[in-house]
Amino acid sequence: MDVSVAMWVTTIGVLIALIVADFFIGGRKPHEVSLKEAGAWTAVWVVLALLFGGFLWWHSGAQPAGEFFAGYVTEKSLSVDNLFVFILIMGKFAVPRIYQQRVLMVGVIIALVLRAVFIAGGAALVTTFSWVFYFFGAFLVWTAWKLIKEAREDHQDEEFEENRLLRSIERRFPSTDRYHGTKLLISQNGRRLMTPMLIVMLAIGTTDLLFALDSIPAIFGLTQQPYVVFTANAFALMGLRQLYFLIGGLLKRLVHLSYGLSAILGFIGVKLVLHALHESGVHVPEIGIPVSLGFIVLVLAVTTVTSLVASRRQPGERVGA
Repeated sequence: MDVSVAMWVTTIGVLIALIVADFFIGGRKPHEVSLKEAGAWTAVWVVLALLFGGFLWWHSGAQPAGEFFAGYVTEKSLSVDNLFVFILIMGKFAVPRIYQQRVLMVGVIIALVLRAVFIAGGAALVTTFSWVFYFFGAFLVWTAWKLIKEAREDHQDEEFEENRLLRSIERRFPSTDRYHGTKLLISQNGRRLMTPMLIVMLAIGTTDLLFALDSIPAIFGLTQQPYVVFTANAFALMGLRQLYFLIGGLLKRLVHLSYGLSAILGFIGVKLVLHALHESGVHVPEIGIPVSLGFIVLVLAVTTVTSLVASRRQPGERVGA
């Protein structure tokens, strides 16, 4: 796939314009997000992703478009798991509901910038060292096993633990103990202080980077095109804020989500290893994008149905996260 500098610049410019429009239309004034508003904006971002996939099909053919849709669905499904942690972060920092969408908007932008750096590094590794596919594949299989193990454990009393970067920032920069609207910094007695609003935004953005450790290798297992990797991540992340308000109350019912994500990561891990063997000259079958996309969609559909059935039989009980 040939992506010119002009196409990169245009794409990033359009994404920035969409983020700005999202802010001025739906996020400029702090308010509690209704299900109707969250549903409408979720539909908008899904339609935009579909239109972009259609554009890729027209511009570069079925292969890049199929890779984008497979990557988008994978990143979207993995991002749902992020929402569990976002809920923990909102609770730990006692974020008022009217400020939660502002927190998520800025946090997601921070996450997108950090992921772009991560994607650039991953693309450089993939281009320079073909053996990195073995590492990515093994890592995804290990992550899949870890997810199954965690799903079998009890997470009822799980709490958010601040990462090392966030703790370092809080130690070095004094902060207030209460919110001051949407202000990130205030002056108090001649001192410049951070507000909890800034801290929680940093928490959302930097914590997402931990999720990128498995989601980025996963999408590189579906496509080695940095442009497709970046845009799939961008569209998946930019609709995450609305998804938080739309299905936040239903997350506890997705009791089999970890098992589904484990199956997807394990599948992509095997796909990566097969690809690495093929690149090394070993005659092994490779898994195509249509099969990958079909498998991912099927697993998510089955996981959702079985989760809703299981949660209905066992109300209030959460099996995995």
